[in-house]
Amino acid sequence: MKVSHTPAAVSAAFDDPNLIAHAGLVPLMRLAERCGLAPLVAERVRLTGAKNGAGAGPDAKVTSIVAGMAAGADSIDDLHVLRHGAMPVLFAGVRAPSTLGSFLRAFTHGHALQLHAVHRRFLAALAEHTPLLPGAGEKAFIDVDSTHKRVYGRTKQGAEYGRFKGVRTLHPLLATICTHASRPVIATVRMRRGKAADSRGAPKLVSEALATAVEAGCTGLRILRADSQFYNAGVIAACRRTGARFSVTTGINPSIKRAVLGIPGEAWQQITYPTAVPDPDTGELISGAEVAEIPQYTAFTGRKKSERVTARLIVRRVRDLAEPAVVGEQGELFPVWRYHPFSTDNPAPTLKAEREHRHHAVVEQVIADSKAGALAHLPSGHFHANAAWLTLWAMTYNLLRATGALT
Repeated sequence: MKVSHTPAAVSAAFDDPNLIAHAGLVPLMRLAERCGLAPLVAERVRLTGAKNGAGAGPDAKVTSIVAGMAAGADSIDDLHVLRHGAMPVLFAGVRAPSTLGSFLRAFTHGHALQLHAVHRRFLAALAEHTPLLPGAGEKAFIDVDSTHKRVYGRTKQGAEYGRFKGVRTLHPLLATICTHASRPVIATVRMRRGKAADSRGAPKLVSEALATAVEAGCTGLRILRADSQFYNAGVIAACRRTGARFSVTTGINPSIKRAVLGIPGEAWQQITYPTAVPDPDTGELISGAEVAEIPQYTAFTGRKKSERVTARLIVRRVRDLAEPAVVGEQGELFPVWRYHPFSTDNPAPTLKAEREHRHHAVVEQVIADSKAGALAHLPSGHFHANAAWLTLWAMTYNLLRATGALT
């Protein structure tokens, strides 16, 4: 068998006017309508000063972008997926990719904040109409993290060499909300330039995320979880101003190291760890992981008294396997440990608080989902267009989560 046409003469196109590629968007966008997405955008987003009509009809443009992202679009050109086949029969008011690109490029910092307000209220509406966050009235976890997204092109605004040598990135910051019985949803996001410090803008974002959690029905205990780059007085003060608790990895500094090394040997408790195996003779779990607690540890002692934080310091230690336990014929003289401390005012017992803190890693799955979806590219050369794209992805992510919760 042989192909009868040269490659240059062959093209494939989805052009049958009677076929629908993404019929699943119908219930998805009906849910968006039920939660008032279009009216929220029409009320809140006003692109004043935009030229060539780019600011006209923001509600239709936002819903077009959200639907396109839900259908798998990761660039502005990909939004044309909504105009294929019989899709215009199902949806009215779909805008062309060129129109949507002009709309995004018309955004300024102020307009991006308007879109953030829509995101917050849309999440609250989704939580009201769907079982999005079951158990939020008892306990909810707000996870904060940052990520680097590699971009290409020297003219892309904000793209800089940051943490990764020789790689230009933008540096988004995000906060998610989850409960023991739910997967995470996105509370808020911020786009930042590539060289921005991990914790830059974190106290303000934490305050917004905690307020958003309350709007989404998290009226019980709220616990902020974060890695060591967010271990600073500003982040913890933001928690305490809003009545929330915190659970933040501290890292190892000289003060914490002295406190950890002062823990007596009998204070360590063995924990059930993912790699634990039962001892064939005794049945006890062998995990090499242990936990201990210092009930009162005061951090930030170099600051004024009102900014110091006294809380529990919970430490997990695991065997350091960088070196083999046996070298030649001589075994190790004493075990070598790696320590992982975190500061918290979580009222749960020690082992439960430690287990809940480790679950902070769930935010990494949200980041991975983003980079496999709409954030595979940050499609514009304009910084604020990419900031708007980031917020629209967060709205789409929450809409998909809500649809899954209903399903």
